[in-house]
Amino acid sequence: HIPAPKIDEGTLQMQITSLDYSSFVGRIAIGRVKRGTIKVNQQIALMKADGSVKKMKVKELHTFEGLGKASVEEAFAGDICAVTGIDDFEIGDTISDVENQEALPRISIDEPTMNMLFTINNSPFFGKEGKFVTSRHLRDRLMKETEKNLALRVEPTDSEDKFLVYGRGILHLSVLIETMRREGYELQVGQPQVIFKEIDGVKCEPIETLVVDVPQETAGKVIELATQRKGELLIMEPKGDLQHLEFNIPSRGLIGLRNNMLTATQGEAIMNHRFTSYEPFKGTMPGRTNGSLISMEGGQCTAYAIDKLQDRGTFFVDPGDELYTGQVIGENSRDNDIVVNVQKGKKLTNMRASGSDDNVRIVPAKKFSLEESMEYIQKDEYLEITPKSIRMRKIYLDEGERTRMAKKDA
Repeated sequence: HIPAPKIDEGTLQMQITSLDYSSFVGRIAIGRVKRGTIKVNQQIALMKADGSVKKMKVKELHTFEGLGKASVEEAFAGDICAVTGIDDFEIGDTISDVENQEALPRISIDEPTMNMLFTINNSPFFGKEGKFVTSRHLRDRLMKETEKNLALRVEPTDSEDKFLVYGRGILHLSVLIETMRREGYELQVGQPQVIFKEIDGVKCEPIETLVVDVPQETAGKVIELATQRKGELLIMEPKGDLQHLEFNIPSRGLIGLRNNMLTATQGEAIMNHRFTSYEPFKGTMPGRTNGSLISMEGGQCTAYAIDKLQDRGTFFVDPGDELYTGQVIGENSRDNDIVVNVQKGKKLTNMRASGSDDNVRIVPAKKFSLEESMEYIQKDEYLEITPKSIRMRKIYLDEGERTRMAKKDA
């Protein structure tokens, strides 16, 4: 038995908790009617954060049915509805009766903790797969996203084709990138950067509360992974068959943690995190220690060349893949970047003794998901994202230019 909702008697009160956007009617306010009723063509008072009140008129009302919306003339207390005709509102504003203006306690949105550089695709494979490839397309799409994605912020940079996008973490940004990719956009993104602040002269970083529910036998691995990344265990208690763990952990420590944790727990960890506060910088954190293998030339890579270079590290490409100069095609077994020629074919002259060649045996290429690629790239690398491919590359494709820039930064 599910009890009926508790309905407060009185005049209209409704808090805006979410929003939608339509190119026909503009911004749409969504919320639950706390008290009273709201009708089409009704005069209402919009109570804002700064205490100001604006009088407006409701044009249309919609309630939610299944996956769609149904148009209604009136919504009652307890109904979740979408209101059109209201301008200049924010999350947390209260829609109230014109005569009896009462504001509900405000709700706040978590501020962004991470930013990434979004830029147009300027690789040699530019425009081969995507429909939307120019900086105008990219700018318009990002601005459109900010209409309904509230925790997202977009800032222009000194370059026309680069934008800084601020979000709530890797997952938040990767959902946007994946949506754009499926819509036919081509773009490149830089390494995710945590937002630091200076508070009272002290360098501070965002700290998040990490909640993990995990089977008893793998709880030790989860604690070890979190503490390696400056996580501090707050709560450890049984919850049915699972162990419930809570940590305070820097946002930097969450980059790449989800995949490692799922691997360590055979995919059984349930992990959530939310921003708590800014605290003093926790010190350096272990990152990726291995360098990259970079393609020397463009063209198809050959099984023969990959086979001869397997002792150099792990490859991310398969024989026959089309590559370009400066593309990251593998992980070096050491900490430096090396340029390798994977296009070299076997010489087919009759100078070689027949039968002395072994069959080529290649370790399968390591494939990355979008989130794994975003977590993997280094500061001097971009992730090239097109509707069909995800490639890692150096920002400067030419080896000479990379060396010059590295000296300049040093």
